[in-house]
Amino acid sequence: MSRQPRFILPGQPQHVIQRGNNRDVIFVSDDDYKFYLEKLQAACARFECELHAYVLMTNHVHLLLTPQTEGGIGKVMQSVGRYYVQYFNYKYKRTGTLWEGRYKATLLDSEVYLLTCSRYIELNPVRAGMVDAPADYPWSSYASNALGEDSSLIKPHEIYLALGSNEVERCEAYRALFASHTDSDIFNEIRHATNKSWVLGSGRFKDRIEELTNRQAVPKKRGGDRKSKKYRENKINRV
Repeated sequence: MSRQPRFILPGQPQHVIQRGNNRDVIFVSDDDYKFYLEKLQAACARFECELHAYVLMTNHVHLLLTPQTEGGIGKVMQSVGRYYVQYFNYKYKRTGTLWEGRYKATLLDSEVYLLTCSRYIELNPVRAGMVDAPADYPWSSYASNALGEDSSLIKPHEIYLALGSNEVERCEAYRALFASHTDSDIFNEIRHATNKSWVLGSGRFKDRIEELTNRQAVPKKRGGDRKSKKYRENKINRV
């Protein structure tokens, strides 16, 4: 069965997940995290992708990226993955693949989901029980987005910039988002859409993506569209 092409729209953010093969560890030492981020920064600059949020977990990574070209994200992930596998295999005297197949990605409705997805990413270490607060985890974008720490990696999205008229106001507003309760259903929706590579957004946004790509943006409801002529004809034929 052939794989469906990814939903790609230049200028539209995507949530990307890449996991270690068999969920094995992909980061061991601080130098490993630093090397990955160094290559990520170089690849984003080379292939015209803007990074808004990230977290590097021990066995997987989450990235919130906006590509400026159609193939931008794919080239970034390929470049970083190739360099990192060579580095990791040489350092730890291993061979073979490091990644669990293709990376997962979902196209995001930025107006509805961008800041929620950013929080979802930066809260990963808290949900995993690794730290008590996102500020305690060193390998994420929280320090930049919430605390104003300088980062050559992060390019703020316009939705983030609209949080305030200056850096202090934006950081304060962003931190306030973490203080409010987040419905677990929303986080589950992000996780499911990314793992299945469906579009994540409002109904209007999904309709727009379907028009632009001429593809189905969300899974069909079970049982089919009961109002459609095709469904009624199939039902009659089964009787």
